[in-house]
Amino acid sequence: MTSPQDVDTINSPNFPDLDPEASSKPPINPLDELPGEVEMSIFDHLEELRQRIFYALIVVVVGIIGCFILVKPLVQLLEVPAHGVKFLQLAPGEFFFVSMKVAAYGGLILATPFILYQIIQFVLPGLTVRERRLVIPVVLGSSVLFVCGLIFAYVALIPAALQFFINYGADVVEQLWSIDKYFDFVLLLLFTTGLAFQVPVIQILLATLGIVSSQIMLKGWRYVIMAAIILGAVLTPSTDPLTQSLLAGAVLGLYFGGIGLVKMIGK
Repeated sequence: MTSPQDVDTINSPNFPDLDPEASSKPPINPLDELPGEVEMSIFDHLEELRQRIFYALIVVVVGIIGCFILVKPLVQLLEVPAHGVKFLQLAPGEFFFVSMKVAAYGGLILATPFILYQIIQFVLPGLTVRERRLVIPVVLGSSVLFVCGLIFAYVALIPAALQFFINYGADVVEQLWSIDKYFDFVLLLLFTTGLAFQVPVIQILLATLGIVSSQIMLKGWRYVIMAAIILGAVLTPSTDPLTQSLLAGAVLGLYFGGIGLVKMIGK
């Protein structure tokens, strides 16, 4: 029979917990907790999403207007890779619509950091401490790589593609290009190359979340080479093999560089 003294001992805070379910639960890692968790209804989430989309659109519009004011220097800068080629306006208002395209791409690129900030602020309450530590490096790395992709396309890909087309028909046709078609080509190549340069960011995210490891990435190098070739063929608006090979080579270099970064963080 249990005495009152034994009951007091069992109820004492120093006595070990006898609940088998409680004792079997692993302790929660502080890095996996949600700091400052606040309950919000679905309508509150939708309202916040609406506001952040509205703010992002305002910044995009302001960026487009600013780029449109300075569109002529931007157009002249993008015409530099086409050495010695004359551009024609083949329809009324063609240059105006080209200016709108250049301003739209430029405004979107300028507003990208603010758009990323709005996305982060929207998803931040649902991120754990571990996931929040990834936010700044991922956003910063993604922005830097996108700019590097733009520079690579402007310095290497666009001149290589244009030189191929100029040399191919130099002794047959005179180089008079539609300004609209030229900027469709240039702007698409710039944007797709910037997106292709996001490969290391995706690798680090997948490794940090425990989805894949550096060993798995390295074992799949054959499939990556095939995917890079296909990606180079799909993303480049031109059909010349030189441009496609340059982009595929850049993607492969970024992929293996991403494996090195994943190894450095111990994944």
